[in-house]
Amino acid sequence: MRGERGGYDPDHMKRSAPDFPPVLAELLPAELHALCPLVHTGKGERLFATGRKPACMFFVVRGEVTLERLGRHGESVILQRTRHGFVAEASLHSPRYHCDARAVADSVLARIPIRELRSSLERDPVFAMRWIGMLNREVKRLRMQCERLSLNGVQHRLIHLIETEGTQGKYPLGSGLKSVARELGVTHEALYRCVAAMEKSGVLLRDKGQMHLLKIPAA
Repeated sequence: MRGERGGYDPDHMKRSAPDFPPVLAELLPAELHALCPLVHTGKGERLFATGRKPACMFFVVRGEVTLERLGRHGESVILQRTRHGFVAEASLHSPRYHCDARAVADSVLARIPIRELRSSLERDPVFAMRWIGMLNREVKRLRMQCERLSLNGVQHRLIHLIETEGTQGKYPLGSGLKSVARELGVTHEALYRCVAAMEKSGVLLRDKGQMHLLKIPAA
Protein backbone atom coordinates (compact mmCIF):
# COMPACT_ATOMS: atom_id res chain seq x y z
CA MET A 1 0.00 0.00 0.00
CA ARG A 2 1.15 3.53 -0.69
CA GLY A 3 0.67 6.69 1.31
CA GLU A 4 -1.40 7.13 4.46
CA ARG A 5 -3.84 4.22 4.97
CA GLY A 6 -2.91 2.93 1.54
CA GLY A 7 -4.36 6.00 -0.13
CA TYR A 8 -3.31 7.37 -3.47
CA ASP A 9 0.18 8.82 -3.64
CA PRO A 10 0.65 10.64 -6.97
CA ASP A 11 4.43 10.48 -6.71
CA HIS A 12 4.58 6.67 -6.93
CA MET A 13 3.72 6.70 -10.63
CA LYS A 14 6.28 7.42 -13.29
CA ARG A 15 5.97 9.43 -16.47
CA SER A 16 5.45 7.41 -19.60
CA ALA A 17 6.43 8.07 -23.18
CA PRO A 18 3.15 7.95 -25.19
CA ASP A 19 1.83 11.09 -26.81
CA PHE A 20 -1.05 12.97 -25.23
CA PRO A 21 -4.26 11.09 -26.19
CA PRO A 22 -6.04 12.76 -29.15
CA VAL A 23 -9.46 12.29 -27.55
CA LEU A 24 -8.30 14.25 -24.50
CA ALA A 25 -6.59 16.86 -26.64
CA GLU A 26 -9.92 17.48 -28.38
CA LEU A 27 -11.95 17.49 -25.18
CA LEU A 28 -9.81 19.49 -22.74
CA PRO A 29 -8.82 23.16 -23.16
CA ALA A 30 -5.23 23.63 -24.28
CA GLU A 31 -4.18 25.17 -20.95
CA LEU A 32 -5.07 21.91 -19.16
CA HIS A 33 -2.90 19.68 -21.33
CA ALA A 34 0.32 20.50 -19.52
CA LEU A 35 -1.39 19.86 -16.17
CA CYS A 36 -2.38 16.30 -17.11
CA PRO A 37 0.82 14.19 -17.07
CA LEU A 38 0.88 10.75 -18.62
CA VAL A 39 1.90 8.20 -16.01
CA HIS A 40 2.17 4.45 -15.84
CA THR A 41 1.15 2.12 -13.06
CA GLY A 42 1.71 -1.57 -12.55
CA LYS A 43 -0.84 -4.32 -12.33
CA GLY A 44 -2.46 -4.42 -8.89
CA GLU A 45 -1.62 -0.84 -7.90
CA ARG A 46 -4.35 1.25 -6.31
CA LEU A 47 -4.98 4.69 -7.78
CA PHE A 48 -7.14 5.96 -4.94
CA ALA A 49 -8.97 4.62 -1.90
CA THR A 50 -12.54 4.90 -0.61
CA GLY A 51 -13.05 7.87 1.68
CA ARG A 52 -10.09 9.93 0.50
CA LYS A 53 -10.60 13.50 -0.66
CA PRO A 54 -10.52 13.58 -4.48
CA ALA A 55 -7.48 15.29 -5.95
CA CYS A 56 -7.61 13.97 -9.50
CA MET A 57 -9.42 11.75 -11.93
CA PHE A 58 -7.83 9.51 -14.55
CA PHE A 59 -8.17 8.74 -18.23
CA VAL A 60 -7.10 5.24 -19.23
CA VAL A 61 -4.93 5.50 -22.34
CA ARG A 62 -3.79 1.89 -22.30
CA GLY A 63 -4.36 -0.98 -19.88
CA GLU A 64 -7.31 -1.60 -17.60
CA VAL A 65 -8.66 -0.04 -14.39
CA THR A 66 -11.55 -1.15 -12.20
CA LEU A 67 -13.64 0.69 -9.64
CA GLU A 68 -14.26 -1.63 -6.70
CA ARG A 69 -16.16 -1.69 -3.43
CA LEU A 70 -16.26 -4.27 -0.66
CA GLY A 71 -19.37 -6.44 -0.59
CA ARG A 72 -21.27 -7.57 2.48
CA HIS A 73 -18.98 -10.53 3.06
CA GLY A 74 -15.70 -8.75 2.33
CA GLU A 75 -15.55 -9.73 -1.33
CA SER A 76 -14.55 -7.24 -4.02
CA VAL A 77 -17.49 -6.00 -6.11
CA ILE A 78 -16.57 -4.39 -9.44
CA LEU A 79 -18.62 -1.29 -10.21
CA GLN A 80 -16.92 -0.27 -13.44
CA ARG A 81 -14.23 -1.59 -15.75
CA THR A 82 -12.41 0.84 -18.05
CA ARG A 83 -9.94 0.03 -20.82
CA HIS A 84 -10.13 3.38 -22.58
CA GLY A 85 -11.83 6.38 -21.01
CA PHE A 86 -12.39 8.25 -17.78
CA VAL A 87 -12.16 6.86 -14.28
CA ALA A 88 -13.72 8.72 -11.33
CA GLU A 89 -15.37 11.49 -13.35
CA ALA A 90 -18.14 11.41 -10.71
CA SER A 91 -15.60 12.68 -8.16
CA LEU A 92 -15.66 16.12 -9.80
CA HIS A 93 -18.31 17.33 -7.33
CA SER A 94 -17.85 14.78 -4.56
CA PRO A 95 -16.10 15.42 -1.22
CA ARG A 96 -14.88 11.81 -1.02
CA TYR A 97 -14.07 8.91 -3.32
CA HIS A 98 -16.88 6.36 -2.96
CA CYS A 99 -14.85 3.35 -4.10
CA ASP A 100 -11.33 2.11 -4.74
CA ALA A 101 -9.67 2.33 -8.16
CA ARG A 102 -7.17 -0.36 -9.08
CA ALA A 103 -5.10 -1.12 -12.16
CA VAL A 104 -5.74 -4.75 -13.13
CA ALA A 105 -3.14 -4.60 -15.89
CA ASP A 106 -0.02 -2.53 -16.51
CA SER A 107 -1.56 0.77 -17.58
CA VAL A 108 -0.82 4.19 -19.02
CA LEU A 109 -3.02 6.92 -17.57
CA ALA A 110 -3.54 10.64 -17.90
CA ARG A 111 -3.83 12.20 -14.44
CA ILE A 112 -6.27 15.13 -14.47
CA PRO A 113 -6.35 17.59 -11.53
CA ILE A 114 -9.92 18.08 -10.33
CA ARG A 115 -9.55 21.63 -9.03
CA GLU A 116 -8.17 22.98 -12.31
CA LEU A 117 -10.70 20.98 -14.34
CA ARG A 118 -13.61 22.37 -12.31
CA SER A 119 -12.27 25.89 -12.73
CA SER A 120 -12.07 25.47 -16.52
CA LEU A 121 -15.64 24.17 -16.66
CA GLU A 122 -16.90 27.16 -14.71
CA ARG A 123 -15.29 29.78 -16.90
CA ASP A 124 -15.43 28.11 -20.34
CA PRO A 125 -19.00 27.35 -21.52
CA VAL A 126 -17.81 25.79 -24.78
CA PHE A 127 -15.67 23.31 -22.88
CA ALA A 128 -18.56 22.70 -20.46
CA MET A 129 -20.77 21.67 -23.39
CA ARG A 130 -18.07 19.28 -24.66
CA TRP A 131 -17.86 17.78 -21.19
CA ILE A 132 -21.64 17.30 -21.04
CA GLY A 133 -21.49 15.57 -24.43
CA MET A 134 -18.84 13.18 -23.10
CA LEU A 135 -21.00 12.37 -20.07
CA ASN A 136 -24.00 11.72 -22.32
CA ARG A 137 -21.97 9.19 -24.31
CA GLU A 138 -20.94 7.49 -21.07
CA VAL A 139 -24.59 7.23 -20.00
CA LYS A 140 -25.41 5.55 -23.33
CA ARG A 141 -22.55 3.10 -22.83
CA LEU A 142 -23.79 2.21 -19.35
CA ARG A 143 -27.29 1.68 -20.72
CA MET A 144 -25.87 -0.78 -23.24
CA GLN A 145 -24.08 -2.53 -20.40
CA CYS A 146 -27.35 -2.86 -18.45
CA GLU A 147 -29.06 -4.23 -21.55
CA ARG A 148 -26.25 -6.76 -22.01
CA LEU A 149 -26.51 -8.01 -18.43
CA SER A 150 -30.24 -8.55 -18.90
CA LEU A 151 -29.64 -11.05 -21.73
CA ASN A 152 -29.91 -14.76 -21.06
CA GLY A 153 -26.97 -16.96 -22.00
CA VAL A 154 -23.24 -16.36 -22.15
CA GLN A 155 -23.12 -16.37 -25.94
CA HIS A 156 -25.79 -13.67 -26.28
CA ARG A 157 -23.93 -11.45 -23.81
CA LEU A 158 -20.60 -12.02 -25.53
CA ILE A 159 -21.97 -11.21 -28.99
CA HIS A 160 -23.64 -8.08 -27.61
CA LEU A 161 -20.33 -6.97 -26.05
CA ILE A 162 -18.38 -7.45 -29.29
CA GLU A 163 -21.02 -5.72 -31.43
CA THR A 164 -21.60 -2.72 -29.15
CA GLU A 165 -18.14 -2.06 -27.71
CA GLY A 166 -15.90 -3.64 -30.31
CA THR A 167 -14.73 -2.28 -33.65
CA GLN A 168 -15.74 -3.99 -36.89
CA GLY A 169 -16.61 -7.18 -35.03
CA LYS A 170 -13.35 -7.24 -33.07
CA TYR A 171 -12.97 -6.83 -29.29
CA PRO A 172 -9.66 -6.61 -27.38
CA LEU A 173 -9.11 -9.25 -24.73
CA GLY A 174 -7.33 -6.79 -22.43
CA SER A 175 -6.08 -8.69 -19.38
CA GLY A 176 -7.67 -11.96 -20.58
CA LEU A 177 -10.88 -13.96 -20.67
CA LYS A 178 -11.28 -13.77 -16.89
CA SER A 179 -11.57 -10.01 -17.24
CA VAL A 180 -14.16 -10.39 -20.01
CA ALA A 181 -16.11 -12.85 -17.84
CA ARG A 182 -16.35 -10.28 -15.06
CA GLU A 183 -17.50 -7.73 -17.63
CA LEU A 184 -20.27 -10.11 -18.70
CA GLY A 185 -21.25 -11.10 -15.18
CA VAL A 186 -20.53 -14.82 -15.74
CA THR A 187 -17.97 -17.29 -14.41
CA HIS A 188 -14.75 -17.60 -16.38
CA GLU A 189 -15.39 -21.35 -16.72
CA ALA A 190 -18.71 -20.64 -18.45
CA LEU A 191 -17.05 -18.13 -20.76
CA TYR A 192 -14.21 -20.52 -21.62
CA ARG A 193 -16.74 -23.19 -22.63
CA CYS A 194 -18.75 -20.68 -24.68
CA VAL A 195 -15.69 -19.33 -26.52
CA ALA A 196 -14.42 -22.85 -27.25
CA ALA A 197 -17.79 -23.85 -28.69
CA MET A 198 -18.01 -20.69 -30.82
CA GLU A 199 -14.49 -21.25 -32.14
CA LYS A 200 -15.28 -24.86 -32.99
CA SER A 201 -18.37 -23.81 -34.94
CA GLY A 202 -16.48 -21.09 -36.83
CA VAL A 203 -18.39 -18.22 -35.22
CA LEU A 204 -15.47 -16.73 -33.28
CA LEU A 205 -11.73 -16.39 -33.78
CA ARG A 206 -9.15 -15.43 -31.17
CA ASP A 207 -6.08 -13.83 -32.71
CA LYS A 208 -3.48 -11.23 -31.69
CA GLY A 209 -5.05 -10.41 -28.35
CA GLN A 210 -8.58 -9.93 -29.60
CA MET A 211 -11.79 -11.79 -30.34
CA HIS A 212 -13.17 -11.56 -33.87
CA LEU A 213 -16.85 -12.32 -34.45
CA LEU A 214 -16.90 -13.99 -37.85
CA LYS A 215 -20.65 -14.44 -38.18
CA ILE A 216 -23.84 -14.31 -36.17
CA PRO A 217 -24.90 -17.84 -35.20
CA ALA A 218 -28.33 -19.04 -36.31
CA ALA A 219 -31.04 -18.64 -33.69
